[in-house]
Parts: sequence; C-alpha cells; structure tokens
Amino acid sequence: MAAPLVALREPNGKVVTVSGTISTFKIGKTLAHEHVLVDFIGADKINDNRWDKLEVVNRMSPYFMEAKALGVKTIVECTPAFLGRDVRLLKMLSDKTGIQVITNTGYYGAVNNKFLPPWAFTETAEQLAQRWIDDFEYGIDGTNIRPGFIKISVDAPAEGLSEIHKKLVRAAALAHLKTGLTIYSHTGPGKAAFEELEILKAAGVAPSAFVWVHAQVEKDKSMYIKAAKMGAWVSLDGITSEFDDYADSISRLKKEGLLKRVLISHDSGYYHPGEKDGGEIKGYTAIFKELIPRLTAKGFSKKDINKLLIDNPAEALMLNTRKI
Repeated sequence: MAAPLVALREPNGKVVTVSGTISTFKIGKTLAHEHVLVDFIGADKINDNRWDKLEVVNRMSPYFMEAKALGVKTIVECTPAFLGRDVRLLKMLSDKTGIQVITNTGYYGAVNNKFLPPWAFTETAEQLAQRWIDDFEYGIDGTNIRPGFIKISVDAPAEGLSEIHKKLVRAAALAHLKTGLTIYSHTGPGKAAFEELEILKAAGVAPSAFVWVHAQVEKDKSMYIKAAKMGAWVSLDGITSEFDDYADSISRLKKEGLLKRVLISHDSGYYHPGEKDGGEIKGYTAIFKELIPRLTAKGFSKKDINKLLIDNPAEALMLNTRKI
C-alpha cells in the first residue's frame, strides 16, 4: 500500500476539498448540504458507467455558476458511496466552475439498507471505520481525492436504531477519532439524533463532531435547542420552500444564543442517471433569494448571515478530533 498522502491531522484550521486541503479562512460562503448527482438504483446495481461525467459537468455547471454569482465559494456535496458519489466528476466540476467542493466517506443505511454494500452487514465497526480512514489517508477510489467529512445515514423507527445502524454510528466515531473528520448523519427525527449522540458519547466523541442532518423533519423545535445546547450542529437543509418556517426556526435558535450551532442549505441538485438530460434540476439559490431577505427583515445582521454561511461551516468542517 502506498504511503499516506498527508499526516492524519493538520493544524491551524484546515478543511479538505476535492482539490486539496485549504485553510478555513478560504472556505467562504458555503452551502453545507447539496448534491450534484444521485443514483437511487441501489448498491447492488450502481456503477459509474451509468452516467457520462462530461455530460453531468456540463448539465450542472450553470447551477454552480448561478450560486457562484451570489457569492458561494464552497459546496458540500453529500452524496455518499453507492448512491452516486463520483469524486472524479466532482473534481472536474470544481475545476470548471472554480467552486470548492467537499466530498465524503462513509455508508448510507437509510431506506432499509438499500444503499449499503454487502460487507457493511458482515464487517465490524472497526473494519468499516478502517475503510473510511483509508479513504482519508490514501484517497478515494484510487484517486488522491480525500473526503472532507464522514457521511452516514440511519432509519429512525419508533423502537430505536437497528443494530446495523448503531454499528455505522460506532464506525463513524472510530473514524472521527483517527481523522478528525466531522460526522454528518442523515437522520431526521430528533429521537434518533439523540440516540446517535449517546453512541458517540460512549465512544468518547463530543457532540460538536456531529451534524444532525435534516433536522427540519423534527417538528418539535425544542429539540433543536436541546441538541445545539449539547454542542451538536443543527442542519436545516431543505430550504427550497416553507421559507417563513425556516426563518422562524433560525430566529428562535438565535434568540437562545445558539446561532453558532446552525448550518443551512438546500439539499438541492441533482442529476438523475437514467432520466433524459438528468431529469429536473433544482438550483442552489433559494437561500439567497428567499431566506436571507426574511432573516434580514427579522433583524439579522450581515454578521449573523456570515455566521450561518461562512463561520459555522468552517468550524463544523474543520479537521479537529473532538473528544469528550
């Protein structure tokens, strides 16, 4: 096996993009949860021959450029392995548009494990974690492109997380402790998020290493306050409609002094393999055209907006082993 590309930890505020490691000072306005391409065919059938990279780049570039014109410098691309993550494609798109792109390692357990590879069922948390650590140390899929965060996903049944999803959380904890990569977990309901936080705590990982993805699915907004007070990141990342409701949620967190724990994004895009021209694409602009004017009307300052779009993503994604 080749030598690691870089040391596991890099000091002084570093974030990993598909083009290399940058200072947190260079991250700029960041959309913390978006997609370029997603393929829902399933882990047993997916193959990157199902799409043409250049076609996808040409289809998605205008949407990136539209966001860039509004000041976006970085897009966090949250498509995981076996759902269409294509790091070579992301590098091509970043090179063409000048937008910094951050990709991920990890496995997606939601939707009844449809997107998990076979070994996710048989390997231990330690073995899965080592795969993700190897992505960070050596590069993804034979490239020198490294992940900038860990992406996992769980279903959230009333009876609690399944054993395999608990294993994914434990694996993410182990990988975090070795790499300093932040853990994004597609979760939704608050009950599951707090169960994940307990698993991380048992592994010695602080809540500040955890991003509660799709927190807006939880309608008891007091749970946002509880998670943020613990130090977790509350990701309100479906901002394509219901703008007044999002503005109210963010305002409530601000009033509690917790704006510093909030991430915002659209969960938009994306190219659908198998559909004509990649199907319907949703752009990455609603935050700027719809949400920010509403926040401004509620008294949010430019500093507050920059906290949401620059400071918080930089802190959340910074390489940093967060131990209890």
